Parts: sequence; structure tokens; C-alpha cells
Amino acid sequence: MSYSILTINSGSSSVKASLFSVDGSRRNFRYEHVHDPGEAFGRLLHDLAGEKPERVGHRFVHGGDISDPARLVDAAERSRLEELIPLAPLHLPGNLLGLDLCRQRFDVPQIVCFDTAFHVTMPELSKRLPIPDELGLRRFGFHGLNYAYIAETLPGILGNMAYKKIVVAHLGSGASLCLMENLKSVDTTMGYTPAGGIPMGTRSGDLDPGVMLELAKRYDQDALDDLVFHKMGLLALSSGESSEMSKLLSSPSENAKFAVEYFCRQVRAAIGGFAAKAGGIDALVFTGGIGENSVEVRKKVCTPLAFLGFALHQGANILGNQQIGRIGYKPVLIIPADEEIMIRKLCLSIV
Repeated sequence: MSYSILTINSGSSSVKASLFSVDGSRRNFRYEHVHDPGEAFGRLLHDLAGEKPERVGHRFVHGGDISDPARLVDAAERSRLEELIPLAPLHLPGNLLGLDLCRQRFDVPQIVCFDTAFHVTMPELSKRLPIPDELGLRRFGFHGLNYAYIAETLPGILGNMAYKKIVVAHLGSGASLCLMENLKSVDTTMGYTPAGGIPMGTRSGDLDPGVMLELAKRYDQDALDDLVFHKMGLLALSSGESSEMSKLLSSPSENAKFAVEYFCRQVRAAIGGFAAKAGGIDALVFTGGIGENSVEVRKKVCTPLAFLGFALHQGANILGNQQIGRIGYKPVLIIPADEEIMIRKLCLSIV
């Protein structure tokens, strides 16, 4: 049996939703640059204009220490999700708000779909942190719903090559990279929380632990949380000019140029690191708001990677074609993010 399904995708700076009808057609709702998730969800519920789905699926950034890709929400699961907020304080409050508002509005099954689930295939070498086991902390990985979507999409584009060593760069206000082999995650840049890895809009990515120890001396817990999730990354690198890549790219200031160069250099470093770990990579995929839309970022990332066999076709890159690699070099692709399709699929799998 098929169902009409509403999917809710609440990110760090946007709320996206799609209403899928029984035949699979969809209506999309997009609310960008969101500072008040409650307002965005209020607009969504208004824009649905009385439409009532039979199921609602929610993207949850962190699922905690479980391997389930999705779960039906009952009182116990809602309580468990609340306990995970410290692991992703920038995302989970908004995720939970959307869940609660939809539970109030729609008396239908609510299903949570976890970004962390795609990375359960990572080997122990990728999951472990170099800290004592008894602390119970490990690397999770994020953006998994979109990585899962890309893994399903790649064979139709690359054929058998899709099963080789592929690096997917999910670049947006939140950003990470994933190394896939045989269409499964074997490594990723984000770790225990969505604050790790490469620099992002307002998050630093990985930092020297000594820096965090020093910051812990200077700030109380709440102020440090605010600093880590809201005042670092591109915002800090541009000396407060902006956390948005589009604004930094259009700015003539030296601070903005520095932030862009820093970001692209770190993305390149992550790609090179995966190539070293895997003994080479066979294709590169750009996705996410920056990855899909920024000609300049793709150029700055790829130009120094000729030694790995990557080079962009200038015209294809400017046009934003699906395949933007130069003939005779390894494939470079643009695949727009679509977590909503994966949420719908997971909702249909839940009985």
C-alpha cells in the first residue's frame, strides 16, 4: 500500500519539506535563512492549506548510538531523542520542535530518520577515537540521508565505477565529506558531533584539543556552546563579515577572500586525506547548497587536485552540468541533495 507522506528536513539554517502523493509526485516547500524554526514551521503548516498526510517523516541529524535508519515515534522514543540534544544542539531542538508541531497537527504516524545511520558501515579504524574506551565516545558521521540518496543515484550515472572509491563533498552551511566504497560509507570528516571536520558557516570543524581546553578556561559552559556552534567557522574567518558563502564570494573584502580560500583549502585537504587512506579515489561528487551552486568553490577545490586525476571542464562547471570533469580525467559530478526522497522511502518501510 502507498501513502501520502510529508517529509520534514530541518537543517541548521533552513527548513525544507515535501508532500508526496500516493503516485510519488511531490510539492516542495522551502524556507531559507531560518533564524526562528517555530516561525518556519508555522509558515509550512499554513502553506499546506489543510492537506493531511497519512505519515510524516522527519530528518534527525543525530540518532545516537543505534543502527536503525528510522524509528516510529512513541513516548519512549520522544524521550530518548530529547536526551540527544547535547550531541547536536544546533539541530536537534529544531528537529524536535518540528516533530512536536506535526504530532499536534496530524494524528498520524510520525517517523524519525537518522543522518547517522548511513555511517554504521564504517570500519573500526574510522569509528574509533584515540581516547580511552571506557569513555564511550566514538565517531558517528552525519549528512547520511543525502549520502544514502547519492549512493542510490550513482550507479545510474557512473555504472560499475560507482562501486569504486568515491568522495562525496556535502558542502553547505553545515559541511562534511564522505569516502564511499561499494556505495557504503567507510570514512567521513564529521565525528562525534556535527561540529567536527572541515570549517562550516558558524562551526570551526576540527580543532586542537589544547584550543578547546584554553577556551574552557575563558568561557562558562553556555557561552562555550554558543561560541562553538554559532560564532566560529566562516563567520570567524571573515572577521564577522558573514557565515554565508554566497555573500563572502561577492564581497571585495580581504577578510571574505581569506575565509573562502581557507574553506576551499580544507576541503581539498580532506579529499587528499581520503585519497591517502584509500590508496586513491576514482570520482568526486559535489552536493549541498555550496557544492551545487558555487562555480568558484568547485574551481578552487579542484584546480590543485590534478595530481589526483581531477580537472574541471570550465564551461560545464559554469553551467552546473551533472558531469563537470574534463574529458580524459576522472569524473567530477554535481548531484543536488535530496534527503526528502530518502525520508519518504524510509517512511514506506516502517510498518
